[in-house]
Amino acid sequence: MQIESVLVDDEPLAREELMFLLEANPDVKVVGQAKNGLEAVDLVKKTKPQLLFLDIQMPGLDGLQTIDRLIAKKIPLPKVIFVTAYDHYALKAFDLNAVDYVLKPVDKQRLDKAIAKAKQQINNTAFMEDQFKNLLNMVQAQPEQRFKLLVKSGNRMLLVDSTDMIFANVEDGVISVVTNDLVGTSNYRTLEDLQANLDPKVFWRVHRAYIANINKIKEVIPWFNRSLQLKMTDKKETEIPVSRTQTKKLREFLKL
Repeated sequence: MQIESVLVDDEPLAREELMFLLEANPDVKVVGQAKNGLEAVDLVKKTKPQLLFLDIQMPGLDGLQTIDRLIAKKIPLPKVIFVTAYDHYALKAFDLNAVDYVLKPVDKQRLDKAIAKAKQQINNTAFMEDQFKNLLNMVQAQPEQRFKLLVKSGNRMLLVDSTDMIFANVEDGVISVVTNDLVGTSNYRTLEDLQANLDPKVFWRVHRAYIANINKIKEVIPWFNRSLQLKMTDKKETEIPVSRTQTKKLREFLKL
């Protein structure tokens, strides 16, 4: 018997990729898709799926808040496989609570393994509700994520709080980091490596070449074809582009 499933992700391309992989798995039947947490709550209530593929980082209700809303509304909770681009502290909590996850970009073998694990637990909903309550408590109790960035400026190697970073960009393979006080280069090899160590609620990959601190945006500027540019709070008031995909996410976040 196939596992009736719902997938939730705010990025259309990510949904398409996941749908393509799920269609190749004979154990899964996708009965609906949602692009945000509110849609997911309504869809789960309507379709009563056995399995939920849930993005963590979404505007509005994020993945954990979506689970919390389902529990609060006493909607039967399906098994959940989290889908995320970040593998920092939250994933440790998932492991401790036996909640499965797959990292973006999704690997088919890892996805199939997660589905097999969910299939084994498909009839133990009450246990899973307790696990999610524990998970929410653990994540909410986490302090603000801070770590030091090593930034080379001139002949100096400086340590700065990640929260002080206004934006980072990559050009010709070199990652530049900008704060209020300095501009320098990072020792990270790629923006993906840097992004994986930043708080996803604060630092957004607004463009393939830029990561922006959403708390350091001074002005949002309408641009061509309904896209946006961001004027940042650095001394030069640098304007950085926002990709079409991230423009939609930013508009929802800022309620534009």
